[in-house]
Parts: sequence; C-alpha cells; structure tokens
Amino acid sequence: MITYKEVDKSFLKQYDKVEMNVYIQSEYTVERIDNGLGGFILKEVKVKPYIKDLSIYERATEYEKEFDITNWHFYMAFDGKIPVGAMTVVGKTEGLNMLSGRSDACVLWDIRVADKYKHKGIGQKLLDMGVAHAKKEGYRQMIIECQNNNVQACKFYQKNGAVLSKIDMYAYYLDPEIRDEIQFIWYLDI
Repeated sequence: MITYKEVDKSFLKQYDKVEMNVYIQSEYTVERIDNGLGGFILKEVKVKPYIKDLSIYERATEYEKEFDITNWHFYMAFDGKIPVGAMTVVGKTEGLNMLSGRSDACVLWDIRVADKYKHKGIGQKLLDMGVAHAKKEGYRQMIIECQNNNVQACKFYQKNGAVLSKIDMYAYYLDPEIRDEIQFIWYLDI
C-alpha cells in the first residue's frame, strides 16, 4: 500500500533515493512561422529511445546550499518504508527567477516517481497534494518547467489543466550536453 505525506527537510536524503529517469521515445520540435511572428508549430516526433537521468541536475539535499527553503514544501510517497515518489513545491523565495518576483505564484520545482512505480497514479496524487496545499496558502498559479524531450511530463501537465505559455529555445544554450533541449514553461491556475 502506498502512503503519502508532506515531509520536512530531514527526509531529503530519502527523497534523493527516488529515481528521476525519463524514458524518451519522442520529443516536441518547434517550428517558427515567419521567424516566430506567425507563431509556432509543435510536433511530436519519434527519436531513437534513450533514458535521461535528471538526478544529475537535481539533488534535494543540495537545495539549502543555494536557497532559503523556508517556503518550500516536500511531499513523498512510500511503499512501506521505501520512498517511491517525491515532489517539491516552492513559494516566496528570494532569488528564484522562475517566480519573477510574484508572491501569488509557486513553482513545481521537482516531481519524480521511481521507475517500477510509474503509471500507477503516484505522480497524480503528489501533484494533487501540492496543488491543494498551494491553494490553501493563497497561491493562484503554479509555474512548471520541463523540456521538449519530456513528452510524458508535458502531456501530464496538459491533462491537469496547465497551459504552455513560454518556449525558450536557448534556455540551455551554455550547457553543451543539453544545448539542443527546449525549455517549456507551463502555468497551472489553482
């Protein structure tokens, strides 16, 4: 039986034990019409399958090194005592660019589900918990970042009512390993 709870920072070592693998079989390409003035066309195209391990970019135990996590909320899912899912929702944090100075918005900073527990509703339950808590705290929107090669995440956010509002084709340009990835920013009214 899977149990869910909000946790404090003492759980972050367990949090980091939850895998963050993305199984990529397709990605969204972005075609500019009239250099962007005519809009954009997103197309899902098949790619040679590969796995991207996002844990190399995201370690919950490192959050406090860069940010004041006073307004950060952590949620976890457990199968018995084994951590199988985790999520972080961030509010009112100085220096957090994704908030653009907004106090009425929060950020879905991270959501992950262990490989053998995917497609069992764990991510949905975690998101529902985070949205309910954010709404209770008075936030009006949740801002969510993902990349064009995380098609499953894009479809998950869209299914939950998020609207793709920003496409940044150069967000990762200075990182040679992910230079070709495109940043998608979603907004979820809560």
